[in-house]
Amino acid sequence: MSSKKIVLASNNSGKVREFNALLSPLGIEVTPQGLLGIPSCEEPFPSFVENAIAKARHASKLSGLPALADDSGVCVDALGGLPGVLSARFALSDQKKDPSDADNNALLIKKLSGVQQRSAHFTCTLVFLSSADDPEPLIAFGHWHGEILDAPQGEHGFGYDPLFFIPALGKTAAELSAEEKNQISHRGQALNILVQELHKKLNKKIDLSL
Repeated sequence: MSSKKIVLASNNSGKVREFNALLSPLGIEVTPQGLLGIPSCEEPFPSFVENAIAKARHASKLSGLPALADDSGVCVDALGGLPGVLSARFALSDQKKDPSDADNNALLIKKLSGVQQRSAHFTCTLVFLSSADDPEPLIAFGHWHGEILDAPQGEHGFGYDPLFFIPALGKTAAELSAEEKNQISHRGQALNILVQELHKKLNKKIDLSL
């Protein structure tokens, strides 16, 4: 990579913290697009990968930097995969132009009221572009399986973390430390794969231990 500085196609403070924690050991500095005056990109597509590519190209074009984009969300089996790509905007309405995490969580609890089947997974699609016109974007996927609770638990994390329960740990994602979460989360999984692919593409030795 020609520069150790990359632009993140997001202004989500939780994602910025997680990516910097995961990439700083590699000497990579992640700068959110908002600090560079880059507006958010539309996410009109029905799939995570299409939205992630669109966001990465948008951020790279306007910054002139390599770009990393993450499109992720929670997919609930009983809801046919919803919220899915709508995870950040699940509670969007005329009254809620920019729904908060609490709004989205409350709507998910409401949708699952009385439902016994609670299985779900977090999914993450990462896209890295060396430039806006990169014809070979690096794409990596990660999945994290669990269940949805009917009330939030935990004070850490962001998004749907307080509702996402991991049976093997007996905790929600919001009850894990940042270090614990980064080791096993959908985003941590995808980033490990992406770093390996980046290593292959650049034929450059990178310390893969995160």
